Amino acid sequence: MPIYEYVSEKDGEKIELLRPMSQADAPVEDPAGKGRVFKRVASTFAAQGVSVSVGSSGGGHVHTGMCGCGKRPGTCGG
Repeated sequence: MPIYEYVSEKDGEKIELLRPMSQADAPVEDPAGKGRVFKRVASTFAAQGVSVSVGSSGGGHVHTGMCGCGKRPGTCGG
C-alpha cells in the first residue's frame, strides 16, 4: 500500500497515511480530533548519488557512484 501525504487547510499541519489507492482521496479524520479538514497533496522525495547519462549509442545508463557490492569505488578492493 502506498503512503499518502495530507495537509490541513486550517493550519498547514502535514500527516502521512498508509492507504489503498482506492481510498487515496477519501476523507481523512483529524488525528488530533480538532475537526480540521485534510486534503491530499503531491508527495516529494529526494534521491542522492544518482545521475542518468546517455551514451553516444543513445542508450540510458544509470550511475549510482557505488561499486557493484554497494561500497564507494575503491573501498572494496574490486
